[in-house]
Amino acid sequence: MIKKLRTLLNSVPEAEPIVTRIPDGERVYAIGDIHGRADLFETMIAQIDADDAARGMAQTTVILLGDLVDRGPESARVIALARDWGARRRVRLLQGNHEEMFLGGFDDDKVLRHFLRYGGRETLLSYPIAADEYHRATLEELQALMRERVPAADLAFLRAMEDLIRIGDYVFVHAGIRPGLPLDAQVPADLRWIRGEFYDDPRPRDFAVVHGHTITPAPELHPNRIGIDTGAFASGQLTAIGLEGTERWLIVAEGEPA
Repeated sequence: MIKKLRTLLNSVPEAEPIVTRIPDGERVYAIGDIHGRADLFETMIAQIDADDAARGMAQTTVILLGDLVDRGPESARVIALARDWGARRRVRLLQGNHEEMFLGGFDDDKVLRHFLRYGGRETLLSYPIAADEYHRATLEELQALMRERVPAADLAFLRAMEDLIRIGDYVFVHAGIRPGLPLDAQVPADLRWIRGEFYDDPRPRDFAVVHGHTITPAPELHPNRIGIDTGAFASGQLTAIGLEGTERWLIVAEGEPA
């Protein structure tokens, strides 16, 4: 489903509307948090490929905003689809807080507990780890299973994810940015985890931030930020935004709610 947008700006105190644009000759698609919904991601891949072809020649970049894994049932397949898509076109990936927890859980018990509490169980069961093995394992045994059953290629893929991408007047991050800090001074913890301080900051910028991380019933388009995490793992709606010149449009892959 493709939705045409006028420049939709919610009222944010003190923020002046800015004209944001992608450099001439380029086109960008950004996809919100997938969270193990390989069915929706596969639909989105087909929709973006078709939309891109229909719009004519451009240097096209697809950006996945992070949180490919956890909560939904097919995290391993999401990673496989992303790797395959990246072999066919330019796909850049941002590391989300859930990828951070997944990677950290291989060596840190505390991080592993946190990871499992917030959807990591589903991620591990999407690999060849049986449910009875999972439930019987101690944390130490579970880490051994992870090292044995999660392919090294998947781990290398996740470790290579970026923290921040800027294209023209748009900055792409997983969660947001720390207000008042220049982009080159931002730290990964904020880019992957920040919420309130970023959302509540009314100050105008000379760029718009495109992010996921915080679920909203519909995309949020403000003068200084665009949030496109529509809770795909539970809602059955995965949202992407297309950007070219000053134009914006939404693409929604729809399926069954969890």
